[in-house]
Amino acid sequence: MTRSSRRLVSFVAAATVATTLAACGGGDSGGGGGGGGGSEENEASDVGITEDTIKLGAHYPLTGVAAPGYSEIPTGVQAYFDFVNANGGVNGRQIEFTYRDDAYNPTNTSQIVNQLVLEDEVFAIMGGLGTPTHNAVTDFLNSEGVPDLFVASGSRLWDDPEEKPYTFGWQPDYEIEGKIIGQYVAENFPDAKVGLFLQGDDFGEDGAAGARQFLEDQIVEEQTYVPGNTDVRPQISALQAAGADLVLGFNVPSYTALSQLTALQLGYDPQWFYSNVGSDPALVGALLARFSEGQVSDASLLDGVLTTEYIPGVDTPDNPWTQLWQRAWEESGQEGELTNFRAYGMSQAYTMVQALQSAGQNPTRDDLVAAVEQAGSEWEGPGFAPFRYSEDKHAGYSGMLVSRITGTTAEDLTPVLVTDNGDAEIEELDREATTPPESGVPDEEPIN
Repeated sequence: MTRSSRRLVSFVAAATVATTLAACGGGDSGGGGGGGGGSEENEASDVGITEDTIKLGAHYPLTGVAAPGYSEIPTGVQAYFDFVNANGGVNGRQIEFTYRDDAYNPTNTSQIVNQLVLEDEVFAIMGGLGTPTHNAVTDFLNSEGVPDLFVASGSRLWDDPEEKPYTFGWQPDYEIEGKIIGQYVAENFPDAKVGLFLQGDDFGEDGAAGARQFLEDQIVEEQTYVPGNTDVRPQISALQAAGADLVLGFNVPSYTALSQLTALQLGYDPQWFYSNVGSDPALVGALLARFSEGQVSDASLLDGVLTTEYIPGVDTPDNPWTQLWQRAWEESGQEGELTNFRAYGMSQAYTMVQALQSAGQNPTRDDLVAAVEQAGSEWEGPGFAPFRYSEDKHAGYSGMLVSRITGTTAEDLTPVLVTDNGDAEIEELDREATTPPESGVPDEEPIN
């Protein structure tokens, strides 16, 4: 679906809603949907929007191989939505959040997203997790005109406003992360022999493409793994044989643990640099203990590992955003502690509330999309860098910083660095760190 067809759909939908409201006597309220429109009363302005509620849906791997860590994300989302609901909701509406388990299986993802859209009739999908899983449903969501916001994956697939006008990324994409990592390594390890340890899909390919812009002459070996095959000895042995003394890993947490244990068995000790996806110390530590059957009991193997960050983590308890997430988590009454994955979910939920606020009092689905395109680049939230949203770009955060893991904390090694895809330069971000509003709930002006 192209941009022009989406705008046509928006016009037809608005006309239909207006006609229906007039037939039902709804025209006396002094206004209608679209960005607020001056209406003083809530109306059932589109699918999933009633006078009192907003229905949102999502898919996550609550079970299966990808469940560790990632299954905690929706509990964070729910905790923040509960916090917002307790403080009046969005324009007086309560957010109803329904998430279902796809076990990280694209076939399952298609089934449950169909259910969320056609049976549960959600207003929007938010934070759908995973590249192969979510890619299975983007065509369906766009053909149905359902806002597909803030996909939990750094693939560049979500930044395609002409073909997928309803889909938006959220986190920094893997290419710009690869660029920032590549530049850091080139400047700080100019003599390193670099090896690449990559997941064999868009995740690894995009990360490597960004890194190669700066490291092409330093790379001595590239190895990929197939998710599900837990024997990475051939890949790690090949990196060792090639003499790679610095290894960049674009992989999920379980393969961080597997690569660390395999390297330990081989007596291989390069400098490791893992992308943000694979570097959560608490989760990797738990996986190390499980995979080693207790021989490695914590994340000490990660001491000195380099990584990237783009939102505050639980290792910064004095950060105002972390304090807000802690408060929301405690008030939610859910079991367990605040984790980085739950903080990730809360950060996405905060952005979703910004989008709903910006879309106005009685929004349509197309109003929500327009709000992200028109206002999203100006939103201030927990992310270290601004979003890149516009009518021509649906990519998420524009940058991150490089850090070094020490125990369960991380030391910042660079300021926040921002860039874009392709040959765009990498620059230091010139702005103060953001803080949440006193209420903990964003209050965005609706778009005109």
